[in-house]
Order: sequence, then structure tokens, then C-alpha cells
Amino acid sequence: MRSKRFNKMLMLSICIVLVAAMFGWGWQSGKLGNRSSKAEAASEFKAGTYTGEAEGKDGVIQVKVTMEQPDRIKDIEIVSQTETEGLGDSALNKIKEQILENQSLAIDAVSGASLSSEAMLKAVEDAVKKAGGDVNALKSVSVKKPGVGKTEKLQADVVVVGAGASGVSAAVTAADKGAKVVIIEKTGVIGGASNLSWAGKFYNSSAAVSSGLKVNVEQEISNWIVNNHWRVDAAAIRQYITKSGDTYDWLKSKGYVTTFMNFGGEQLHVLPAYSTREQTLRKMLAASVEKNGGKVITETTAKKLMTDAKGAVTGVVAEKADGTTLEISAKSVVMATGGYAGNKEMVKEAFGFEGVNGGLAQNIGEGLKMSWAVGAKVPDNFGGQMLHQTLARGTSNLKKQYSSFEATYPMMLSYLPTLMNVGPSGARFRDEAATLTAVAAANTSAFNGPYHLVIVSQSQLKALEAKGMNGIKAPGLPGLPPEFYADFTEQFKLDTPWKNVVSVFDSMVKNGDGFKGNTIEELAKNAGMDAEVFKEAFNKYTQATKTGVDTEFGKSKDYLQPMGDGPYYAIIAEINNLGSVGGLLVNPKFQVLNDKRVPVQGLYAVGLESEGVLFNDTYVGNGVGIGYSFTSGRLGGENAAAGALGK
Repeated sequence: MRSKRFNKMLMLSICIVLVAAMFGWGWQSGKLGNRSSKAEAASEFKAGTYTGEAEGKDGVIQVKVTMEQPDRIKDIEIVSQTETEGLGDSALNKIKEQILENQSLAIDAVSGASLSSEAMLKAVEDAVKKAGGDVNALKSVSVKKPGVGKTEKLQADVVVVGAGASGVSAAVTAADKGAKVVIIEKTGVIGGASNLSWAGKFYNSSAAVSSGLKVNVEQEISNWIVNNHWRVDAAAIRQYITKSGDTYDWLKSKGYVTTFMNFGGEQLHVLPAYSTREQTLRKMLAASVEKNGGKVITETTAKKLMTDAKGAVTGVVAEKADGTTLEISAKSVVMATGGYAGNKEMVKEAFGFEGVNGGLAQNIGEGLKMSWAVGAKVPDNFGGQMLHQTLARGTSNLKKQYSSFEATYPMMLSYLPTLMNVGPSGARFRDEAATLTAVAAANTSAFNGPYHLVIVSQSQLKALEAKGMNGIKAPGLPGLPPEFYADFTEQFKLDTPWKNVVSVFDSMVKNGDGFKGNTIEELAKNAGMDAEVFKEAFNKYTQATKTGVDTEFGKSKDYLQPMGDGPYYAIIAEINNLGSVGGLLVNPKFQVLNDKRVPVQGLYAVGLESEGVLFNDTYVGNGVGIGYSFTSGRLGGENAAAGALGK
């Protein structure tokens, strides 16, 4: 017989259930709480088209997402985006396709375009949230790669890992020498950093000589060796300087036409129009590699090198985008993976640099690590970087608020010698005339810290507003790369007045990309500088502008312009790293050497991976990076083919 206590508890339970039904409560995780089941979430969901947006690598990405019940994404339209042509924009479409195909927001980023990929996912997520859709449910849908567990095998004479300038050149020349070539590329884009580059240096090319500009080869070689403190391979330098001119004609014969430019006495060759480069390189591969029975395989990442019992390299193990393992056997393997500048931790450990990676994000050092794993030597000068441009941190944010010309005000001032430069502590660290030369500007800043500050007063801003750069006695136009001012060339003049200049600089400060102070002491405090250090530096600089004598750095009187009255601003200026330099030691045949400086049989390296033989601790060239990439690829591919074919 039931007890009275049991009957009371039963009646209480019934009452609770009835109250819950009346007030819409539910049982969840064993606790009484507000109803939040997926069924109710779906009831709040409204089908329709919604706009979403997110910040990408190069600007805002906006999409329109059409939703239909239950939480199904029917369509995605990319309304606007400014991502890198051929890489970032391609990634957006791939992410879109995968979202629609898998009905999932748990999509892997496209290799080499992670920022663009992540922004695309966030933009779609933003739209789904506006629709009242279940974002967590879409993120929980796992995407299975159909190729996982499968293995595909290929046979070739030569395998080239990486399809940038050096890799494509190596693959083409190897195929032209009769080798069956397979070239693999981790992204979906052919051309790598050459798609972003401006010009290359091909010494004494037929175009340069016919234009009346000829370099004294022996003098150039001698100066190069001395300028790098003799810690270079003289044979490698001689080979590049004496044979790069032929690369100009070779590229021209392949349809990749560059235009000669006398750049202040330097022999530079401007690359073809940006929009044509990848297509031209693909045609080169088709006409040589594919015509000779080889393959061009994209979205495939090399994982390790295959070796035989004697340690000779016999091929590459890679992974395709669908998860399939690809084993490519070959007699010669050419590493052309573009270095490791995209690996922040690796760059900081090797070089102490904490600036901006202006190269490709996908270049994270796999090629080097795979090579080291099979016995390749880590060079004694390992760590050098291609520091080549000065950037103002505020530019991208200012472009959301102002015209491109106005948004570039801080960066233009970072290239002028008539302003005061200090390091993070507030100490002045150089003759600001170093800003007139790209490599000098970059390396003096990087040696000083992760960034430097350009000091400008309101008096100077007012002078810019009235007379343009002539107002602060700029000796010439800022040495920005041409692509930085391509969309405001009509305004890019010394006498163009700078409108809204104070507003722009105040916005820079508000955005957190610079600092402001009514006094020198206040500026130091706001910028995190040591007040005494900065005050001393400022006073000494002010005295130098009055006397015309810079006792600390010897800056020319012509550049010692008065600071004027405050408020004062500090522009955060950073250095752009275009790529790492070296990592593998090679001989003139581009064979990779081991710790005994003897070739690792079957292994070759071209491009940035091998460029350390030309420089001591960092890159000091102009146009050498891309010129050497094409030239080393052309010569390295020939040698790799000869090794594979026994010639």
C-alpha cells in the first residue's frame, strides 16, 4: 500500500508538469529550463535571402545567402570582394561550392588563402544568423574527404614541388630536355609570388644592351661579393650575373614577355600585365610538360621525400585536396616551395623579425623541412629575409573611410627623409635619408625593432594641406612601389594639396594605428615610448634643424626641416617581408648539399629555397628575387633532367 508521502510527491510532480505545459517550459539536460530545442529554433527561422559580410585579407567580403527550411543553404552570391586576383577570389568560390555541396560551415580553408577562406565562412555565418538559422548545427556537419585511405601512384623522370616562377621554369626546361615531368602545387594557382611581383633583373639582357645600358660584369661580381662580406658562393653569383640575360630571351620565346626599364641605371624588366601572368605560365606548362606526357597537378601538398637504402631521393609523397595520398616516383626531385616567410614563428626564431609578411601565406617551410629530413644541410647563413618595403599600419583601415590617396598619407610620409624617425623606445635610430632606398629603409628599421614611428607635427600637416609634399620640402616623390599608387597617379605629385589631412591622421589614431599628443611628453606616453628617451631625441633633433648639423647621424642640412608646433602624431610604420632567403645549400648545378657539402643524390632546389648562396644574412638586391627565380629554375630544371636521364 502506497504511503501518504509518496502520494503527495506524485501529486506535486503532476502539478509541475501541468505548470510547465501552461508556461511553455521543457526538460533539458535533466533540469527545468526555457525551451531551446532545434525544433523551436527552426520555428524561429525565416526562409529568404539575407546579406552577410566579414573582413577579408584585402577588404570587406559581402555575400547574399538564400536560406530555405530546415536550415538549408540554397544559394550563395558573392556581391563584392577585393581579395587577391587568382588566389583570394578563387578561394571564395571554392569555399562557396563546398558549403553548398556539404551543407556545412565546417569547411577547411583553401591552402594559401586562409584569411580569405575564413572571411567567406564568417560572411555566410553572418547571413545565416540574420535568418535565424542554426549556425552551430551547420558547423557540426563534418565534411568527409572521399580520398582518405586511398593511394595513387605515378612515375616520372622529374618531380617539381611548387609551381611558382622557379618551379614552372624548372618543369618547362626539364620537359624540353626530354624528361617526363610531374609538377605539383599546393594551391589552385600557378605562378606563386611572381603573380604579385613587379620587375626582375636579367643582367645584360638583349633588351638592356640594345637600349644602351650595359653592366660591367666583373665589377658587379666583385662589388656583390664585398657587399655581402664574402659569405656567399662566388660561383653562384657569377652564374646568375652571366646567365640571367639569357633568361630574358628564353622567357620571351615562351610567350612570357617582360619590358626593359632603365631604373636609375639598374637593368630591370617589368613583368607582363598581372591579369595575363598565370594564363601564360599555364600555357608554357601545357606546351612543354603536358605535351611530353607529364602532368600539372594543383591543390596537392607535398608531405615527405621518398628515399632508397643509400639515401638517394627517389620521389615525393603528397596529399591531394580530396585526401588521396599521391606517391610520385622519380629520379630527380626539384624543390621550389618558396621558403617559409608565411611561418611567423619560424621567421622570428631564425631572424628575429616580427613585421609584415607581404609574400604568400602558403609558404611555411615544408620544402625545407622535408629536405633537411633526408640529410640536406642547414646553411650557416640561414635566416635571411627579403625585407623590401615600408608600410603604414593604418592604410587598410583608412581606405574604408577615405579615398585611396588620402588613406595613403601616412605611408607616403614614411618614405620621406624630412621627418623624424624613432624606434619603439623613442630613440632616433638612423639618418632618415635611408628612406630613399627600399632595402636600406627596410633593414635599418627591422634591426631596430618590430616597427618604427614617424613623427609629424600639426604644423607639418597644415603645410601638406596647403602645398602638398612641397610644403615639407620633400626632395622627390615617395619611393612607393608602383602598384601602391596605381589608382591615384593623377594626384601622386609633389604639389598636390592634401585635403582632410588632419581628419585622416585623427582617424588613424582613433583606429589604433598611430598615436597623438598635445605635447612631446603626452605623445611619448600614448605611444608607449620612454618619455625621457624620446624627449632627449626630440630636443637633439630640433637643435639639428636649427643649426643644420646632425651630430648623431649626419643627416643632410637639406633634409633637416623644422618640426613646428603640436599636437604631434606618430605613424606606426612596419616593414614588409617579401619572402625568406635560402634554407638549402646548393652547388652551381642546383644540387642540394648535405653536411659534408656533397650532393644529396636526386635532390635539387631552385628559387628562394636556394637563394642563400647569393646573400649573407639578408637580401640586398633590387629585382634579383624574381630574376633569380626564373634563372635558377631554367638552369636547375636542365640539370635535374640531365641527372634523371643520365646525360
